Amino acid sequence: MQIRSVEYRTSALKASGVPRQWIPHVAVAGRSNVGKSSLLNWLLRRSVARVAKAPGKTRTLNFFLINENLYLVDLPGYGYAKVGKKLQQEWGRELTRYLVEEPRLAGVVTLVDVRHGPTALDLQLQGLIAESGLERVVVLTKGDKLKRGRRREMQYAVQRQLALPTPPVVTSVNSGEGRKDVLDAIDELASRWYALQQETVHGAQEEERN
Repeated sequence: MQIRSVEYRTSALKASGVPRQWIPHVAVAGRSNVGKSSLLNWLLRRSVARVAKAPGKTRTLNFFLINENLYLVDLPGYGYAKVGKKLQQEWGRELTRYLVEEPRLAGVVTLVDVRHGPTALDLQLQGLIAESGLERVVVLTKGDKLKRGRRREMQYAVQRQLALPTPPVVTSVNSGEGRKDVLDAIDELASRWYALQQETVHGAQEEERN
């Protein structure tokens, strides 16, 4: 996928505040300080997400219209202890509602720090995605922090742990590695969603004829 246009549309704390256009959403999720904002800016080659030294700065669902036919959704980071418990609970409740109930959600790109592998919270998110029947793409961030041999070991370890069909993509904002792979995965999620909509419409038309 080539990025031709990027437009910030809105931010919402609650799932009810999402844009109304009937186009696919691809969400990007990860624990606080996993490098999500840096990765989004790198993928889109624009400063769309705030990069901060203190984790936990993304506190809303942020919607970016990509190529006028896809929403890339920057989800709040999870697991940052210094935000208030009430806000943490609200994030959890609203994020769960969005992930479980949003019919335009084509899939979730989940970020995992390659140096540490999935945390307990990462595993909870993976479980929620699986239970919801959502498509997922697992991306390992900060690939330049490990030597190539160790990175490969972590790829296969995460693949086994999360029962993935193929090893997850390793990315590095500094070296540029993995950008095309992630963009192509996002494009594939959106394409599957569009294909499913066409099948649904065709099926409904067939029922009307019969």
